[in-house]
Amino acid sequence: MPHIIDSENVLGVNFREEIPQYTTMGSTDQYLYDPSLLNSLDFRKSPAILKPFITAADPGEPWMKVRPLRESDYDKGFLQLLSQLTAVGNVSRVDFLRTFAGMKARGDYFVTVIEDTRKQLIIGAATLVIEHKFIHDCGLKARLEDVVVNDTYRGKQLGKLITVTVTLLAQELGCYKMALECKDKLIPFYASLGYVLEPGNSNMMQIRYETVKKNNTNGAHNTNIS
Repeated sequence: MPHIIDSENVLGVNFREEIPQYTTMGSTDQYLYDPSLLNSLDFRKSPAILKPFITAADPGEPWMKVRPLRESDYDKGFLQLLSQLTAVGNVSRVDFLRTFAGMKARGDYFVTVIEDTRKQLIIGAATLVIEHKFIHDCGLKARLEDVVVNDTYRGKQLGKLITVTVTLLAQELGCYKMALECKDKLIPFYASLGYVLEPGNSNMMQIRYETVKKNNTNGAHNTNIS
C-alpha cells in the first residue's frame, strides 16, 4: 500500500498521493525527498544576515551543493559528520538504508545536506521533521534537529545556510511553526535567524531510557555550527 500523508497540496506536490521515487538517471541512488522543493525557497524572507548573500541554489562556492540526503551519502561521510555532533554508534550500510527507506516511506523527514563535490564529502546537515497535529485545524508543526557543520569548513556561513534552508522549507510545506531545542550558548545564533524564546514556555524536559530497541531511537536536538 502506498504511504498517505494527510496534508494540503503544497508546492504542486499532492501529499495525498503515492510518494514518487526520486532517483538519479540510470541509478537507484534515491533522494530522501524531491530536490525540486529546494528550488523555490526565497532567502529574502529570512531575517538572517548573510554576507555575502548565499542561498541553497547559490551556496557561495561552485563546489558546494545543497540537496536532500541520498542513499550514497553513507559513503560520503554523512555518519562521520553526525559523529561531530553526538554519538552515532556502529551503523552498517544495511541499517542506514533501512532507516533511509523508512524515513522516505513516511514522507515527513527532510534531511538536508551540503556536499563538497570536489571531495564527494558531506560537510553540513540539518533535519526537518514534520509532526501531524489535530490542533490548529489538523496543522503541521516542524522541528529542527541535528544541525552540524564539519569542523574544517567553519567561517563560510554554512550553519546559517543549512538552518535557513530547512526553516524556509518548513514554511513552504505549510507548517504553522518550527521549533528547536539547543544549548544556551546557541540562543543568539538561532535568534539571529528569526527564532524566539517564548516567555514562560522555553524549558526543555526529557526522559532518557536505559534500554532502547534498535532502530527506534529519537535523540534530542543538538547543534554544532560555531
